[in-house]
Amino acid sequence: MMIGIAAVATLVSLGACAYLQHPKFGAYPEGERLEKVQHSSHYVDGEFRNLVYTPMLLDGNSTLSILAGDLFRRIENLRPASPIPAVRTDLKALDVSQDTVVWLGHSSYFIVFAGKRFLIDPVLSPFAAPVSFSTQAFDGTSLYTADDMPPIDVLLITHDHWDHLDHATVSALESKVGQALVPLGVGAHLARWGYTREKVREADWYEKLELETGLTIHLVPARHYSGRWLTRNKTLWTGFVLESTTRSILFSGDTGYGPHFKELAQRFGGFDLAALDMGQYDPRWPYIHMTPEEAAQAAEDLQVKVLLPAHVGRFNIARHAWNAPFERIGMASKSKSYRLATPRIGEPLRVGDSGQRFADWWQDVRKIASSEAGENP
Repeated sequence: MMIGIAAVATLVSLGACAYLQHPKFGAYPEGERLEKVQHSSHYVDGEFRNLVYTPMLLDGNSTLSILAGDLFRRIENLRPASPIPAVRTDLKALDVSQDTVVWLGHSSYFIVFAGKRFLIDPVLSPFAAPVSFSTQAFDGTSLYTADDMPPIDVLLITHDHWDHLDHATVSALESKVGQALVPLGVGAHLARWGYTREKVREADWYEKLELETGLTIHLVPARHYSGRWLTRNKTLWTGFVLESTTRSILFSGDTGYGPHFKELAQRFGGFDLAALDMGQYDPRWPYIHMTPEEAAQAAEDLQVKVLLPAHVGRFNIARHAWNAPFERIGMASKSKSYRLATPRIGEPLRVGDSGQRFADWWQDVRKIASSEAGENP
């Protein structure tokens, strides 16, 4: 019996090792790529560090205790009970002379800016995990495929977590991407997935890519971590600022609240629009994601004109109601200096159009769900 158990355990271990060699797990920097990583002032003792002390979990918590606790903690409304209302815009037909942001759900965006097309963290798969039965997209949110995308001037990746860097999506887009701009180390993943070294530019915080006169992409600090499996912080995480001669917009990437927001305002003089992390928060990991209230404060620190919710609306990774971030940011944004914009997935947001307004669409989902449950909406 002991021999049989040992044999089974060995086979399981070998199977797991073989599975972890699948290309979707990516690769970590080696050779010249690793040398560039090691020259970063943010890479210390073999891993990237945040600008301020940032433990992944609050003291007294562990991954095991969190998993065990969640088994016995019931949370209402983790997923919407009916499909999310969305708009299937023809992205290929958008006017490139109009600066436009199209939210694709969660932290994925299609952007037309200064005459160029950008994609940020495209996750077009119906799940954001190594396996299809985990972290499944909400019904109604999987609108687009790679075939729906026009040629992309620059692909931007904030970090290598599964809900931001999707192997299937990025691989399918390769022929449409002119250039990829990623934080240090992330190029190793793309290289394994067929991207040539000439197509991928890796950069550190506060480095920039100038596309042409008056159009610049800046990598800026975020407060987070990285890793696609058990190995962490071998690649950098970042936010992006897109800056033209007339406008600047910020995509924070995953980030906790911190002093970097005020520093960004000082460097760039405020922003016409910012998409800020305000979902997947939890009191057990308060430093690596923002609550909606913290995002509202960050928007004021940044001197933002228009605030766009990010890290919400398509996947639920944390144990909070799926619509809670929208409800809370709505309350937190009252009497603030910025305007809150809440487009539906696929609904174009015209940057600079102060008259454009959006519905509180998540409330309609809640009413539909209540009605289907036989309750008074």
